[in-house]
Amino acid sequence: MDGAFRRLGAKLARFARLFGGGHPPPRVDRVVVGLGNPGEGYAATRHNVGFQVASRLAKRARAEFALKAADSRIAEGSIDGVRIAIARPQTFMNDSGRAVRKLLDRYRIQPSELLVVFDEVDLPLGKIRLREKGGPGTHNGMRSIVSAIGEDFPRLRVGVGRGDSQRDLADHVLARLDQTVAFCG
Repeated sequence: MDGAFRRLGAKLARFARLFGGGHPPPRVDRVVVGLGNPGEGYAATRHNVGFQVASRLAKRARAEFALKAADSRIAEGSIDGVRIAIARPQTFMNDSGRAVRKLLDRYRIQPSELLVVFDEVDLPLGKIRLREKGGPGTHNGMRSIVSAIGEDFPRLRVGVGRGDSQRDLADHVLARLDQTVAFCG
């Protein structure tokens, strides 16, 4: 009989681990998601400006991207007393919504407590625009997120310019960003 209780206890513990184990979620006030594509080949491209901003923000928060969860690399820290999780989704850009949904679930926050940072071709290089909510525009990563969680979340658009009108837009955003951008300072 004692062995049966021990086996039952082990099974219940395994079940609890699968469903959160009763542990409260990590507590943060806000989640900042910088959009980009994983991999060294994309690191310095215009399309990865969101990753670059996330990295600079993590540096300010003295946080490392040590945590792997919710299909993302996450740095948890604090800036001016605000506890934040800064995430770089490890899905590719067009599937960012999956990672963002998992981040909201992990931290048990509402979309209004999220900030998504992404590249914007319709803004000049280095110009930024903050919006409380809205549609995805022409950005595929934002389309994925809006499809997953709706439009009611803040976003920070970072201008990367449209480039040469003769050049394919995809080639432009996937090209290296050769200029130092003032917002990263």
